Amino acid sequence: MSDEHPEDSGDDQAEDAQLVFGSAAQFFAEFLRYVYRRPVGTTLKWSAEWWRCDEAVLRIEALWRSWESLRQDPATGMSVWYRDHADHHMSVLLSADGPFSTCRDRTAPGDPLPLCGQR
Repeated sequence: MSDEHPEDSGDDQAEDAQLVFGSAAQFFAEFLRYVYRRPVGTTLKWSAEWWRCDEAVLRIEALWRSWESLRQDPATGMSVWYRDHADHHMSVLLSADGPFSTCRDRTAPGDPLPLCGQR
């Protein structure tokens, strides 16, 4: 029997537990906006200043935290993240009656979601 604590059981676990992105804003800017390339402006809505919307901030924070956790599951982690988290939250955020329903930002098919200077 070892005196070693589970959290002290090796460098691999410590490395895995580190975050890839330091914040939800970085997660969006460097990852999520490129993953969800959608033509926004007509049916789908988005704001390049998404961080000004409390609902968007909370949902993207949830997406970031769940991604950081599920990325460590090499089997089905990313599938679970898409199905249970990303597709759900992004559908709400991008919906015509969602938090960005009055936004006028536009993108062409294949463009990343809009982003301008952050807080």
